[in-house]
Amino acid sequence: MPVMMSSIFFPLLLTLLAGLATGIGSAIAFFARRTNVRFLSFSLGLSAGVMIYVSFVELFAESRTILAQQWGATAGATATVLCFFGGILLIGAIDRLVPSFENPHEMHTVEEMDRRPDKQGRLMRMGIMTALVIGIHNFPEGIATFMSAIDDPALGIAIAAAIAIHNIPEGIAVSIPIYYATGSRRKAFLLSLSSGLAEPVGALLAYAVLLPFLSPALLGCLFGIVAGIMVFISLDELLPAAEEYGEHHLSIYGVVTGMAVMAVSLILF
Repeated sequence: MPVMMSSIFFPLLLTLLAGLATGIGSAIAFFARRTNVRFLSFSLGLSAGVMIYVSFVELFAESRTILAQQWGATAGATATVLCFFGGILLIGAIDRLVPSFENPHEMHTVEEMDRRPDKQGRLMRMGIMTALVIGIHNFPEGIATFMSAIDDPALGIAIAAAIAIHNIPEGIAVSIPIYYATGSRRKAFLLSLSSGLAEPVGALLAYAVLLPFLSPALLGCLFGIVAGIMVFISLDELLPAAEEYGEHHLSIYGVVTGMAVMAVSLILF
């Protein structure tokens, strides 16, 4: 199943833009006067809704269809389920095995920029470790965006947008402790931005390792794995993060809106 170089550029670009959204979070931390918790809560819920809907309605279903064509209905359905839970186990293992100085998905607010903490050394270690952990978490997200866009550019755009939204508060989480430790907005911004570059690195790895062997069966398995990864991200990161901002109903409205938007877009396009 050969893939031309011309068809690689757009998925790589989508993955890069999704990763660089951490820089948007960093910029918000430096230049916004207050955190718009209602907007962030709704946006994170919307991102989760997009990911969950796409995972079950599009990716899981596509995986089952492809694998059923390759191996038969029962074997195909079984393989899809195994790949789905395999994706959950993969991202869950990364989440458990990567050492974290603090919870890398703990939400931070712009108001924290007005505080004056004492222990600069601890803050620097915290910021660097947070950037590292977020970067490692972003790695499989890059693979998910890239492989989805390879098969369906419109689907890739939706997934990239959802991941970009969830990268914004992560950019805030990295930049605040780095800024306090160094006093440099530039260093904080660059380190925050670099944590998101793990996503295009993941895409490049997928290109180098997976594409030479890409076949309908492998693509079907990858869709099942990606669906599992995105469901885990939604349940473990996005929805808890939306709740942390204290706007429960808004986050749920965001989930429903995200699902509705994806439902309409999949029908129309």
